[in-house]
Amino acid sequence: MIRSPGTAGFESRLAPVASSRLTNAIAASLAIGALSLCLAVAMTVLSIKVSMAMPILM
Repeated sequence: MIRSPGTAGFESRLAPVASSRLTNAIAASLAIGALSLCLAVAMTVLSIKVSMAMPILM
């Protein structure tokens, strides 16, 4: 049996995965998500520090 060249394994043709606009949109949404997560963590840390600095009223 003779194997024909170029049919086994991955072929050398490049398949389009996604458009550049879709890639940019995904990158932008990930950046916005990471920024909002960092802001939420920073606000949580600051509010904990402020609440620990307040005197306990009895």
